Amino acid sequence: MVITNECNMKLMARYEDNYFDLAIVDPPYGIGANKEKEHNGWKSYGVKEWDNEIPNKEYFTELFRVSKNQIVWGGNYMTEFLPPKMCWLMWDKGQRDFSLADGELAWTSFDKALRIFNMPRATAMKDAKDNGGKIHATQKPVKLYEWLLMNYAKEGDKILDTHLGSGSIALACHNLGFDLTACELDKEYYEASLKRLKEHTQQIRMF
Repeated sequence: MVITNECNMKLMARYEDNYFDLAIVDPPYGIGANKEKEHNGWKSYGVKEWDNEIPNKEYFTELFRVSKNQIVWGGNYMTEFLPPKMCWLMWDKGQRDFSLADGELAWTSFDKALRIFNMPRATAMKDAKDNGGKIHATQKPVKLYEWLLMNYAKEGDKILDTHLGSGSIALACHNLGFDLTACELDKEYYEASLKRLKEHTQQIRMF
């Protein structure tokens, strides 16, 4: 597992065409989640600049160059750079009549049927608590990444993540034995995700 604190364009530039079997990425949606402040019981994870805009065309050109297949969370915000595909994924958060969205969408490069991962918000919060706590405003459950890997990756696949964030994908790759290459530009998130991964692996060794 290789995790670096750097720009994703620098990381991808080092790899040859189709080096990675599957890229699973959760880039900024450009909706200002980075500027969320504490209110109505919601926790703030710091006012930062990372969610001001979506990645540009150059990013997607490189992503498609270095990976054979891709899963892009928030793809519904990035359709100008993503071709039409049948295999969209949805994380159904089971939170009807709630102020936030019922779920999140991911675009994929696969020619398969649309699929839904069901995990209520309360269960996702427990997933975070059981895996080092929540350290990022848009942190996704480890179980969600395990579901993606079990259904869209094959044994021995090399996995790429260009926006590590909280590091949930690193925990999932460790649990399932996948080779992950990932980077995170924000040093604070980078260090927190490494700490989370270290604590997780140590806990597993104890049992």
